[in-house]
Amino acid sequence: MKRVHPGHLRSVIATNIRTLRNARGLSQQAFALEIEMDRTYLGGVERGERNVSLDNIERIAEGLGVEPWMLLRNPGGS
Repeated sequence: MKRVHPGHLRSVIATNIRTLRNARGLSQQAFALEIEMDRTYLGGVERGERNVSLDNIERIAEGLGVEPWMLLRNPGGS
């Protein structure tokens, strides 16, 4: 059965990316340029609208200076 709504993990990844990017004091535009990614794509990821690939998770994590698994970790603990 196909899902109509995105899974919970998209919002977890979105929140973690946004939080870590903001902690570095970077705008979406500046960060996207730094990791050579389209800003509109990155914005979609941060809003949980895009189903981000493992390759892009790795690329984003590297740009944020964290391990990829950290982007998948639920900040709420559940």
